[in-house]
Amino acid sequence: MKRHLLFALSFVVCLTVAQAQNDFSKVEIKSTQVAGNIYMLEGSGGNIGVSVGSDGILIVDDQFAPLADKIRAALKKLGEGKLRYILNTHYHGDHTGSNRVFGTEGTIVAHDNVRKRLSGEWKPTSGNAPQAQPAEALPVITFDNSLSVFFNGEEIRVMHVPHGHTDGDSVIHFTKANVVHMGDQFFNGMFPFVDLASGGDVEGYERNVGAVLAKIPADARVIPGHGPLAGVEDLKKFHQMLVETIGSVRERMKAGKTLDQIKAEGLPEKWNSWGQGFIKTPVWIETIHKSLSNKTSR
Repeated sequence: MKRHLLFALSFVVCLTVAQAQNDFSKVEIKSTQVAGNIYMLEGSGGNIGVSVGSDGILIVDDQFAPLADKIRAALKKLGEGKLRYILNTHYHGDHTGSNRVFGTEGTIVAHDNVRKRLSGEWKPTSGNAPQAQPAEALPVITFDNSLSVFFNGEEIRVMHVPHGHTDGDSVIHFTKANVVHMGDQFFNGMFPFVDLASGGDVEGYERNVGAVLAKIPADARVIPGHGPLAGVEDLKKFHQMLVETIGSVRERMKAGKTLDQIKAEGLPEKWNSWGQGFIKTPVWIETIHKSLSNKTSR
């Protein structure tokens, strides 16, 4: 039990270790046109969203620092414009690692808590704190609830979603292109990592995804933080998974079952394949159990 729980709680630290140890020379950046002038880049780490047009280039997240040159080369194939904005969906290193590179070229925008985390001002409640980032890697523009960037002929809405994956997550809506970048509020086809030590909450995560589904058009294209490009039906299935697996653990906790008993019983068979990602089924069960336990112990 402790082994799985420590894995989940130290996930952010593992990202830093991965950055130091991975052979990024073997990583290829794959570009996919999502809709109109919006693209998705896949490499190592969180998926990158890209807007290319007459105003220049805007990106959502930027993966690990050693990949910055490869990301820049991929962007150049999409358009010759200047990188103007970098939007961070949250603070984890697989989404903000190249901030220190691209922050010298464009303006970084993120929720207030992302700057606090990256600057080292705000520490996680457990586990090791990530290393404080240099000034050029920090958001220059921060916000509390939402803001809009009018860029490349459309309004790009940046909306904070509270206490889900972390306490500083944002969802990005490219309103004209009808594309939504979910950041790590969506792991397509796999159990998510919920960073409880950084303000994450499984029930909040479920509510956030439900709130997005209630607002976005049925034909929207959805960029997940991890996993393949998706549509609204994929996001609905992810939300269904959250509702059913969280509900399953909650009911057995109410029945007085221990964590070990719940783990031994597992989750509904229909979700078995979702535990084949980096968050295995026992880790997801423990994350749910710990998150729900934290509330009942207050």
